[in-house]
Amino acid sequence: MKGPVQPSERSERPIDPDVDIGHVHMRAADLDKIHDFYVGVLGFDVVARMPDALFLSAGGYHHDLAFNTWQSRGGPAPPPGATGLYHIAIRYPTREALGDALRRLVEVRWPLDGASDHGTHEALYLRDPEGNGLEFAWDRPREEWPLDEDGRLTWVRRELDVDGLLAEGVAS
Repeated sequence: MKGPVQPSERSERPIDPDVDIGHVHMRAADLDKIHDFYVGVLGFDVVARMPDALFLSAGGYHHDLAFNTWQSRGGPAPPPGATGLYHIAIRYPTREALGDALRRLVEVRWPLDGASDHGTHEALYLRDPEGNGLEFAWDRPREEWPLDEDGRLTWVRRELDVDGLLAEGVAS
Protein backbone atom coordinates (compact mmCIF):
# COMPACT_ATOMS: atom_id res chain seq x y z
CA MET A 1 0.00 0.00 0.00
CA LYS A 2 1.18 3.49 -0.77
CA GLY A 3 1.69 5.95 2.06
CA PRO A 4 -0.98 8.34 3.29
CA VAL A 5 -2.37 11.02 1.02
CA GLN A 6 -0.40 14.25 1.32
CA PRO A 7 -2.53 17.20 2.42
CA SER A 8 -2.62 20.34 0.32
CA GLU A 9 -2.43 22.32 3.58
CA ARG A 10 -1.22 21.02 6.94
CA SER A 11 -2.47 22.41 10.23
CA GLU A 12 0.10 23.95 12.55
CA ARG A 13 -1.40 21.72 15.29
CA PRO A 14 -2.57 18.54 13.50
CA ILE A 15 -5.38 16.46 14.96
CA ASP A 16 -4.62 12.91 16.13
CA PRO A 17 -4.68 10.81 12.92
CA ASP A 18 -6.87 8.15 14.57
CA VAL A 19 -9.79 10.55 15.12
CA ASP A 20 -12.87 9.52 13.13
CA ILE A 21 -16.52 10.48 12.84
CA GLY A 22 -18.47 8.47 15.41
CA HIS A 23 -22.11 9.12 14.47
CA VAL A 24 -24.51 11.59 12.93
CA HIS A 25 -27.50 12.92 14.91
CA MET A 26 -30.21 14.70 12.92
CA ARG A 27 -33.40 16.60 13.66
CA ALA A 28 -36.44 14.92 12.13
CA ALA A 29 -40.06 15.78 11.44
CA ASP A 30 -41.49 12.24 11.25
CA LEU A 31 -39.73 9.28 12.89
CA ASP A 32 -42.04 6.75 11.23
CA LYS A 33 -40.90 7.87 7.76
CA ILE A 34 -37.27 7.80 8.92
CA HIS A 35 -37.75 4.28 10.35
CA ASP A 36 -39.45 2.99 7.19
CA PHE A 37 -36.57 4.19 5.00
CA TYR A 38 -33.46 3.56 7.11
CA VAL A 39 -34.67 0.26 8.65
CA GLY A 40 -37.19 -1.03 6.12
CA VAL A 41 -35.34 -0.13 2.92
CA LEU A 42 -31.66 0.21 3.86
CA GLY A 43 -31.52 -2.43 6.60
CA PHE A 44 -30.15 -0.53 9.61
CA ASP A 45 -30.92 -2.07 13.01
CA VAL A 46 -32.83 -0.16 15.70
CA VAL A 47 -30.72 0.23 18.85
CA ALA A 48 -33.32 2.31 20.68
CA ARG A 49 -36.73 3.71 19.82
CA MET A 50 -38.34 6.33 22.02
CA PRO A 51 -41.42 8.48 21.36
CA ASP A 52 -39.18 11.34 20.21
CA ALA A 53 -35.91 9.68 19.10
CA LEU A 54 -34.58 6.79 17.02
CA PHE A 55 -31.05 5.36 17.26
CA LEU A 56 -29.81 3.13 14.41
CA SER A 57 -26.79 0.90 13.92
CA ALA A 58 -25.02 -1.06 11.22
CA GLY A 59 -23.27 -3.97 12.90
CA GLY A 60 -23.84 -3.31 16.59
CA TYR A 61 -22.25 0.09 17.26
CA HIS A 62 -24.14 2.06 19.95
CA HIS A 63 -25.46 4.22 17.10
CA ASP A 64 -24.28 5.28 13.69
CA LEU A 65 -27.32 7.44 12.98
CA ALA A 66 -29.74 9.10 15.37
CA PHE A 67 -32.84 11.15 14.68
CA ASN A 68 -34.96 13.17 17.10
CA THR A 69 -38.06 15.34 17.02
CA TRP A 70 -37.20 17.33 20.17
CA GLN A 71 -37.42 20.66 18.34
CA SER A 72 -38.53 19.62 14.87
CA ARG A 73 -41.64 17.39 14.98
CA GLY A 74 -43.67 18.17 11.86
CA GLY A 75 -41.15 20.79 10.75
CA PRO A 76 -40.13 21.56 7.16
CA ALA A 77 -36.85 20.58 5.52
CA PRO A 78 -34.26 23.37 5.27
CA PRO A 79 -34.94 25.47 2.17
CA PRO A 80 -32.59 25.29 -0.82
CA GLY A 81 -29.72 27.71 -0.45
CA ALA A 82 -29.65 27.51 3.36
CA THR A 83 -26.43 26.68 5.16
CA GLY A 84 -26.10 23.40 6.99
CA LEU A 85 -25.52 19.75 6.21
CA TYR A 86 -24.86 18.98 2.53
CA HIS A 87 -25.04 15.21 2.88
CA ILE A 88 -24.29 12.27 5.13
CA ALA A 89 -21.86 9.82 3.52
CA ILE A 90 -22.58 6.19 4.36
CA ARG A 91 -19.55 4.09 3.50
CA TYR A 92 -20.13 0.49 2.43
CA PRO A 93 -17.29 -2.02 2.92
CA THR A 94 -17.31 -3.44 -0.63
CA ARG A 95 -18.57 -2.67 -4.10
CA GLU A 96 -20.94 -5.62 -3.72
CA ALA A 97 -22.44 -4.07 -0.56
CA LEU A 98 -22.92 -0.75 -2.37
CA GLY A 99 -24.56 -2.68 -5.20
CA ASP A 100 -26.90 -4.23 -2.63
CA ALA A 101 -27.85 -0.76 -1.40
CA LEU A 102 -28.59 0.26 -5.00
CA ARG A 103 -30.70 -2.89 -5.50
CA ARG A 104 -32.73 -2.03 -2.37
CA LEU A 105 -33.38 1.48 -3.73
CA VAL A 106 -34.38 0.15 -7.15
CA GLU A 107 -36.78 -2.36 -5.56
CA VAL A 108 -38.75 0.47 -3.92
CA ARG A 109 -38.25 2.85 -6.87
CA TRP A 110 -36.31 5.34 -4.74
CA PRO A 111 -34.97 8.17 -6.96
CA LEU A 112 -31.28 8.95 -7.27
CA ASP A 113 -30.01 12.51 -7.62
CA GLY A 114 -26.81 11.26 -9.26
CA ALA A 115 -24.00 8.72 -9.39
CA SER A 116 -20.26 9.26 -9.84
CA ASP A 117 -16.93 7.47 -9.95
CA HIS A 118 -14.50 9.77 -8.11
CA GLY A 119 -11.41 7.58 -8.51
CA THR A 120 -11.07 7.24 -4.74
CA HIS A 121 -14.62 5.94 -4.40
CA GLU A 122 -17.83 5.22 -6.25
CA ALA A 123 -20.91 7.07 -5.02
CA LEU A 124 -24.68 7.24 -5.28
CA TYR A 125 -26.47 10.47 -4.34
CA LEU A 126 -30.05 10.68 -3.09
CA ARG A 127 -32.36 12.26 -0.52
CA ASP A 128 -33.97 10.56 2.47
CA PRO A 129 -37.72 10.95 3.15
CA GLU A 130 -37.16 14.33 4.81
CA GLY A 131 -34.93 15.74 2.08
CA ASN A 132 -31.57 15.16 3.79
CA GLY A 133 -28.75 14.58 1.33
CA LEU A 134 -27.17 11.13 1.36
CA GLU A 135 -24.10 9.73 -0.35
CA PHE A 136 -23.74 5.94 -0.43
CA ALA A 137 -20.15 5.01 -1.32
CA TRP A 138 -17.45 2.37 -1.21
CA ASP A 139 -13.77 3.30 -1.15
CA ARG A 140 -11.33 1.75 -3.57
CA PRO A 141 -8.16 0.42 -1.98
CA ARG A 142 -5.79 3.33 -1.26
CA GLU A 143 -3.18 1.99 -3.66
CA GLU A 144 -5.71 2.61 -6.48
CA TRP A 145 -6.46 6.24 -5.56
CA PRO A 146 -5.44 8.77 -8.22
CA LEU A 147 -2.46 10.74 -6.90
CA ASP A 148 -0.18 13.27 -8.53
CA GLU A 149 3.62 13.00 -8.41
CA ASP A 150 3.65 14.68 -4.96
CA GLY A 151 1.23 12.15 -3.46
CA ARG A 152 -1.74 14.54 -3.45
CA LEU A 153 -5.18 13.41 -4.56
CA THR A 154 -6.23 14.29 -8.08
CA TRP A 155 -9.98 14.74 -7.95
CA VAL A 156 -11.88 13.13 -10.77
CA ARG A 157 -15.54 12.73 -11.61
CA ARG A 158 -16.37 10.02 -14.10
CA GLU A 159 -19.62 8.34 -15.06
CA LEU A 160 -20.43 5.46 -12.73
CA ASP A 161 -21.22 2.06 -14.25
CA VAL A 162 -24.60 1.83 -12.49
CA ASP A 163 -25.66 -1.33 -14.33
CA GLY A 164 -22.41 -3.08 -13.35
CA LEU A 165 -22.84 -1.93 -9.77
CA LEU A 166 -26.42 -3.20 -9.70
CA ALA A 167 -25.31 -6.57 -11.06
CA GLU A 168 -22.88 -6.91 -8.14
CA GLY A 169 -25.62 -6.23 -5.58
CA VAL A 170 -26.96 -9.76 -5.47
CA ALA A 171 -29.93 -10.44 -3.21
CA SER A 172 -28.96 -11.55 0.26
